[in-house]
Amino acid sequence: MTSSKHKQDQPRIVLGVAGGIAAYKAVEVLRRLRDADCFVSPILTPDATRFVGEVTFSALASEPARTKLYGDPTTPIPHTYLGQNADLIVVAPATAHVIARYAMGLSDDLLTATLLASRAPVLLCPAMHTEMWEQPSVQENLATLRRRGVMVVEPEEGPLAGGDSGKGRLPDPEVIAALVLSIVRGESGGLLAGRSVVVTAGGTREAIDPVRVITNRSSGKQGHALAEVAARLGAAVTLITAAPLALAPDVARQIIRVNVDSAAQMAEAVDRVAPEADVVIMAAAVADFTVEAQDAKIKKEQGVPSISLVPTRDILASLGQHRRSGQVIVGFAAETDDVLANAEAKLTRKGCDLLVVNDVSAEGVGFDHSTNEVTILTPGAEPYVVAMTTKEQVAYEVLSKVAERIHGGTNG
Repeated sequence: MTSSKHKQDQPRIVLGVAGGIAAYKAVEVLRRLRDADCFVSPILTPDATRFVGEVTFSALASEPARTKLYGDPTTPIPHTYLGQNADLIVVAPATAHVIARYAMGLSDDLLTATLLASRAPVLLCPAMHTEMWEQPSVQENLATLRRRGVMVVEPEEGPLAGGDSGKGRLPDPEVIAALVLSIVRGESGGLLAGRSVVVTAGGTREAIDPVRVITNRSSGKQGHALAEVAARLGAAVTLITAAPLALAPDVARQIIRVNVDSAAQMAEAVDRVAPEADVVIMAAAVADFTVEAQDAKIKKEQGVPSISLVPTRDILASLGQHRRSGQVIVGFAAETDDVLANAEAKLTRKGCDLLVVNDVSAEGVGFDHSTNEVTILTPGAEPYVVAMTTKEQVAYEVLSKVAERIHGGTNG
């Protein structure tokens, strides 16, 4: 018989279960969390009870499952009791309906009322058919929630209800439970709590003489967005940047900033901090070539100068070759033609875990824009496309993939 007594050192988890066929997996999530000595309070939506039994959850949980906003004999205001006492709320599965109501701030059932009545971290585990998952309305609702700090575990590819197959499958219960435990055992409750992340940003500048430089069009906006979002997700962040951009005030004090100018300076800074990092994200546009610079300014009267180019060190390839066990390496590729083919070749050649590629010749994409459209490549997996959105949202998508590798144990 399950005891409802709560020990002070027990993490308190509210497990929300919405009405989808994947609701049966929530039983195993519950069992694993209880085995890890968590105090678990289940909430089943009315639609969830069409798929799973309230009695099953009550028998396994720390206290009886709840299904109604009104009429609870144990407490007259169940949503405030659950929301205020939770260390984490996880919704598995999270349906398109629940996601939409949460994003809109509706609170007409116990689950959404509890979500709105809590300041605890929230982890959504969406599960639905591929066509629903890809609907712009669903993605926009998720983007809204992510901007508010809600954590989202991407659904997996695989068999779906009705014999279909595609993206929309709820991750295995052991993956969800492991992520929940990682969050509640960390200090900040973020997806990257307790992790150290190094991000590089901006285009390096290679001196021709004391006045002139060779550089590229990178603004550093995407790299800075990655650093800021990683900090909001609980990571200890070091930003190595060649971009003269200010960091967002809410996270500026949390980020160690290292300003560099040239590719050599960036390589030196990466060498210094990357070996101890859990994640290294090479978002900088590092020059492929540097110059044998002149000591004095080249005068126009001297005629057209001869500039000798020298290859720079390949920082990303070096990271892939010398990584420590468990470290996640993320590369970036700016392409203009044969985008996917070139990116897949780079993924293999550089030895990184994820490669983020964009077509910088496309309108609104890449250099000096506030928007971006990228494809995330992972060895052995289908390319994951992030349609045109803000660079902040791209950062959330990339870091969600990083978190999946960390918590799922798939990194080398």
